[in-house]
Amino acid sequence: MAKLLMYSDGVKLLFALIIGVIGYFLSIFFLSQQQSILVGIIAMLIALWTNEVLPLGVVSLLPIVLFPAFGIIDTKMTTANYAHPIIYLFLGGFMLAIGVEKTKLHIFIADKILSFFPSTPRGMIFSLALTSGLLSSILSNTTTTLLLISIAIFLTNNAKLKMRFALAIAYGASIGGILTPIGTPPNLILLGIMQEHNMELIPFFKWMMMVAPLVFVMLVSVSLLLSVGVGNMKIQRDIEVHPLNTQQKKVLGLMFGLIALLFVNAPIRPYWDGLGMSESVILLSFGLLLFFPYFQVLDWRDDAHKIPYAIMFLFGAGFSIAKAFSHTGLADELASYLLQITDMTPVLLLLSIAILITFTTEVTSNTALISIMLPVIYSVAEQSGINTTLFMMVATVCASYAFMLPIATAPNAIAMSSGAVHVKDMIRYGIILNLLGIFFIVITASLFWKNIL
Repeated sequence: MAKLLMYSDGVKLLFALIIGVIGYFLSIFFLSQQQSILVGIIAMLIALWTNEVLPLGVVSLLPIVLFPAFGIIDTKMTTANYAHPIIYLFLGGFMLAIGVEKTKLHIFIADKILSFFPSTPRGMIFSLALTSGLLSSILSNTTTTLLLISIAIFLTNNAKLKMRFALAIAYGASIGGILTPIGTPPNLILLGIMQEHNMELIPFFKWMMMVAPLVFVMLVSVSLLLSVGVGNMKIQRDIEVHPLNTQQKKVLGLMFGLIALLFVNAPIRPYWDGLGMSESVILLSFGLLLFFPYFQVLDWRDDAHKIPYAIMFLFGAGFSIAKAFSHTGLADELASYLLQITDMTPVLLLLSIAILITFTTEVTSNTALISIMLPVIYSVAEQSGINTTLFMMVATVCASYAFMLPIATAPNAIAMSSGAVHVKDMIRYGIILNLLGIFFIVITASLFWKNIL
């Protein structure tokens, strides 16, 4: 068995190398030598991220070796991306998520939200999707799904209901992940690239105002779709919830303090310019407070290993890819090929980007894809004079709104790992949600976002 696994891993590694070579030779006819090598490396990295023959963190660190070795960008320029300010924003978010999980505050929060809805399949599906969506706007969508999935599958013994409950949480996490800039990795990559190009960042609460209607419509759509044919049977809640203890109260108070500070820090022009504080500093500070004597919620020796450093390395790889795209001129080169579609009307152009990103994300990492596509979309928008931020925002949201396959997003993969969901179930519901997502995103961007971005 061990030899068989080693053989299988060897085949996967060889396959990734072949994909990289094919990417290089296909590109050499259109791009320069350096740009073609970059395409080959990126193709290989995507294959390695996809087939998981190597750990996520290992693959994500490969650009530090490969980019300087092949003359793409030097070591200093590459490694600087692994200390990007956005990474520290997410680090603070991870610490807060670990604090919530360690104190079991998520069970209390989930129970309070669930208690507002009737104990019927339809009510439970909507409450699970809503709970997952709201939590994933503060925590990462991966963490949210992991925290809630174990609760959902124990709410019933009915296999069909378990499948719907698991999908409600996974889809809710992906949908709610866009509600704040820290909810999902593509959001952070967008902010990082905007910062890289000296674009005005979208303030925290302006972001929330923009996407809230879209999130609400999609959560309702998911709930209605998953509720088809479930009947009206009653469901017993067996979650044991105790009154808040001292540690939970401290974490909850810290979360409210964080939200309040983010609110007053956000500019509301022309009435309020905000405090001007870095949101990365704010989140990291609140995360570090959990280690301080008064709180003592986290302990470095016990809890530091829970921080998903591999995800942070993944962010670094994404920013390195974006930097390499710009430095080698590959973004501008690809933009010149894509400029021909800018003759379309703005709505058709938005629709084309939404379809491209949504369905491409199904077969590759949304983080890797958005790292590659945003610099290209930026160059196309700059050269054609269209609203750069609008088109990058649409692409970013679409990268999270892929519902068909387990590989598309981390929540999808977690739902599949629960054993309650089969691929055919995910495809059946996911294709409908993909199309609905594309439609609602394009409509929202065309009628609402274009007036405020």
